Amino acid sequence: MFIARQPIFNEQLEVYGYELLFRLTHHSNQFGGVSSRGATAAVITGLFESGIENIVEDKLAFINFDEIFIHSNAIELIKPDRLVVEMLEKIKINDILLERLKIIKEKGYKIALDDFEEDYQSYPLTSLADIIKYDLMITPLETIKNDVILAIKQGKILLAEKVETQNEFRQAKNMGFSLFQGYFFSKPIIAGYSASKSLTKNQYFLLISELKKEDPSYNVLADLIQQDVTLAYQVVRMASVRAKHDFVTSIQFALTYIGLNKIERWLNILMLHDLVKDKPLELMKISIIRSRFAESLARRANMTVSSQHEASMMGLFSVLDGILDQSMDDALKGISIPPSIYDALLKERGFLYPIYQLMLAYEKGDWKTTSRVSQELNIEEHILYHDYRKAIQWANEVLLSIS
Repeated sequence: MFIARQPIFNEQLEVYGYELLFRLTHHSNQFGGVSSRGATAAVITGLFESGIENIVEDKLAFINFDEIFIHSNAIELIKPDRLVVEMLEKIKINDILLERLKIIKEKGYKIALDDFEEDYQSYPLTSLADIIKYDLMITPLETIKNDVILAIKQGKILLAEKVETQNEFRQAKNMGFSLFQGYFFSKPIIAGYSASKSLTKNQYFLLISELKKEDPSYNVLADLIQQDVTLAYQVVRMASVRAKHDFVTSIQFALTYIGLNKIERWLNILMLHDLVKDKPLELMKISIIRSRFAESLARRANMTVSSQHEASMMGLFSVLDGILDQSMDDALKGISIPPSIYDALLKERGFLYPIYQLMLAYEKGDWKTTSRVSQELNIEEHILYHDYRKAIQWANEVLLSIS
């Protein structure tokens, strides 16, 4: 079973919920060669057994239902304050369905209409819907102005899907949409070089460059770290956990407890934490999830330990263009990182590129590519959801420790 997630943002670019993208097997682009009922049942059961908070944290889960599975009591495995019932766009409507949706609403569940392109006033489910999702690829904003006005007057929450640019986000927001889904938040706004970000980036990359040397100097690293009180605090805090009853008397002492490999990984994450301050937190979360997920994929593909570390850094830096509002080429300039990372992120080649492909395909719910590349890498497909879920948990733990 594959389960991935796509964030849904509010107007402040805070995560409102996650739409869960799922398939049972790779044999079909729809539901793995089985009914949507079977796929939804597997997802509901899986979320209940493994803990829904492990995949959507404390946010809402948006899950697709058809006219058959909507009648299952399995819906009630997930509490109303955690689930949005998404009715598929091609659903068959009858009196039995309408009565069931009324019961679901009475129990406190929110109902969303997915990929809505029907006549707003005459469609039978409009009155029952709490959230209406418009796919901007199918229904451009200029074609739905009147419906949007009416929906807002009736208190509906409007969600814009397939929002791919900052301009589309602003247009939808100005029209009255309050929820947004798409990859617009991870795209760079090329509007000149940010001096404050440049200084922060250079400071961290001096540390990374020193760590990449054949014989890194603890004294040089300590001197660089001590130039930033926040960074020094984070390093001492991290070392204190490992030192237990020993006093951390210096930055050099802290570094010996942490170890160079771990300090390099942590510095990468701390760097992104500082750079992402004026960006959605989800952008940093995605980078950390990708870092752990890419590392696990490299390990599953039987790559060397050093290649696994490179895969981790590749995943971490894969959203650096969006964070710095620069092209990826400019964002990576002046960084002493292995050529394999450049090749994967900029040239779509090299031994890390299949890891990059698989990471993105799984994240976006591109199950055909997920299946193909996982087979090329000799990675068992059933492992992917396990590793992806673990990556989400790890990202949450990391963010908690540096907050």
